[in-house]
Amino acid sequence: MNLNDLKINQLLIIAKYLKISNPRKYKKDQLITQILKHPLYNENEIQKLIDNDDNNSEEANDITDTNIPQKSENIVDTQNKSPRKRIATNKKVMVASSNKSENNSEKVIKNNNESTKNSNVYNDEKKAQKPNVLNEKTKKEQKFHNEEQPKIIDTETIEISTIDDEEIIDTQLQVEPLDHTKEDEKINTKILPLDEELIEEKSSKSPKIYSWENEGIIEVQGVLDILTESFGFLRSSDFNYYNSPDDVYVSNTLIKTLGLKVGDTIEGTIRPPREKEKYFPLVKVLKVNGLDPQIVKDRVPFDYMTPLFPYKKFNLTGHPQETLTSRIIDLFCPIGKGQRGLIVSQPKTGKTMILKEIANAIAYNHPEVYLIILLIDERPEEVTDMIRSVRAEVIASTFDEPAEKQVRISQLVLEKAKRMVECGHDVVILLDSITRLARAHNTMAPPSGKILSGGVESNALQKPKRFFGAARQIENGGSLTIIATALTDTGSKMDEVIFEEFKGTGNMELQLDRKLSNKRIFPAIDIVASSTRRDDLLVPKDILQRVWILRNHLADMTTQEAILFIQERMRYTQNNEEFLLTMND
Repeated sequence: MNLNDLKINQLLIIAKYLKISNPRKYKKDQLITQILKHPLYNENEIQKLIDNDDNNSEEANDITDTNIPQKSENIVDTQNKSPRKRIATNKKVMVASSNKSENNSEKVIKNNNESTKNSNVYNDEKKAQKPNVLNEKTKKEQKFHNEEQPKIIDTETIEISTIDDEEIIDTQLQVEPLDHTKEDEKINTKILPLDEELIEEKSSKSPKIYSWENEGIIEVQGVLDILTESFGFLRSSDFNYYNSPDDVYVSNTLIKTLGLKVGDTIEGTIRPPREKEKYFPLVKVLKVNGLDPQIVKDRVPFDYMTPLFPYKKFNLTGHPQETLTSRIIDLFCPIGKGQRGLIVSQPKTGKTMILKEIANAIAYNHPEVYLIILLIDERPEEVTDMIRSVRAEVIASTFDEPAEKQVRISQLVLEKAKRMVECGHDVVILLDSITRLARAHNTMAPPSGKILSGGVESNALQKPKRFFGAARQIENGGSLTIIATALTDTGSKMDEVIFEEFKGTGNMELQLDRKLSNKRIFPAIDIVASSTRRDDLLVPKDILQRVWILRNHLADMTTQEAILFIQERMRYTQNNEEFLLTMND
């Protein structure tokens, strides 16, 4: 049904049916929009209302058509009809003199013309009042009859060709004009009570219906943290995966149906919390670790994947921020995907700067790798500098925070890296430092009665070893690389015990010397003591043979002589290949 095809009177009837306030102040287009926006608008009921109005208007037209006089030409044709028979009777017609008869005929013609005009006006305006012109005409004719007595003529054989229009109009005016307001009231009294009863029934049965939808509008992303009650929350990296008011609630049914685990990076849609709800609940899961949820559902767990030696090398040279440090590490201690590296250093030897250069090199040369920098028990200014200078995800816990938070974020970061490796991604974690992480685990470990030297609990180092041992290259899959720093010669017996526990677990070791840093020789790398296991899988044979010859040459030198010799030769070359070619000289 198209409301534009309706007349304004019909639209007003519909507006009155819908109880729209002041419908006459709107134009036709505005009134149509108000009707369509009304909550009680029902197309079927409105169609019935319009049909009833059309039927009533047709009946009214029939009534008016029977009572409206026709033109003088058509009156003779209607003499033979049954409702109004025009037959010659013994009616006496008063006839005046010839001059006056002409005047009377002119008056009759004028009266006929006026009657036709009045009939047209009556058709256009049905609500017009009764005209008072006829009373004046009858008065004039009465005066005319009183002044002169006309002659009486017998009209038995004369057919009457004209009809007195005044009689017809008088009978016509006795019919009351149609009042649409009364009909509208009748229609409304018939229909409205039924609709009000239906509305009351619907409102009593159905709950509140809102005209807007909030579900599925906002998309969120976070790392899943499952609690002991089997439900979980999506933690944000903006808050370092701590508890925050922006956490998104994940129900138990979603976790079970999609096979979600702790550490999954989830993208999904949420809805606003309802009554007695504190958090935004997750409505739909769009992606899990960047993949479709149905694909991730059938993944192989991380612990059942086959680990291999690293055989894909990270290129640490050839970027705009390249330094001698990255060239020396790339030549003597190559790092591969799945490497488990340990940077052993004393305090103030520049281990944080070395981590920063490694991170910048990997971020520039290997954009496919997801880089995470985990700072445990670190200084706040170091955290700010790392965030601003490295293009990676920096997760930090400063030394003024409790050990519980440090342990918690380290476990969540490890689980996140494992879930990404299960989906085939390459992940690199740069940890500073594993010694402080072991201290935090030692603080949180329950007392077992077995204490090692330095006050270390016997079970405290199990979780730090699990963290460091997760680095591996997966066969036909992703890789997890962990480069961690370990402190030595700090004066603490606990640090010595922790370093001894991790000393043989890594497959790459980079030694830093405090004597070189005291003389302001950077990088303070002990080249002879630094090496990588199975470096033949990472470096081509021709380059590897030259590196072995260079190591034999540097073995007889002290740490300071070796680093100064390498620095002098590397300054005059642009890359390591050119440096190795100059060895013959």
